[in-house]
Amino acid sequence: MPVPSSQVVDIELDRAAALRVTYDDGVCAEFPIAAVRDACPCAGCRGRRDQGQRVTNATDVHAVDAELHGNWGISIRWNDGHDTGIYSWELLRRWWDAGDATDA
Repeated sequence: MPVPSSQVVDIELDRAAALRVTYDDGVCAEFPIAAVRDACPCAGCRGRRDQGQRVTNATDVHAVDAELHGNWGISIRWNDGHDTGIYSWELLRRWWDAGDATDA
């Protein structure tokens, strides 16, 4: 089975709705913004999820800003003040390919 591409050619962040990532093989992965926040890969959020706790108490989750990390990934600053998670392009692609886009 071929390894999916993780080279990104376009990124679109709709701060209230979705993160869209287009890969060089033509796949356009779209992730609901609340699911992206809930799936933050930082150690603190992973620890809360592992303990069955909510990642955020914000009721209206949205992105405030985002920053690219070279060719590796993106970090997002959230309206609840959180900003330590870095979402790698490879991780996002794995979520998409596994059908976990709505649960990211």
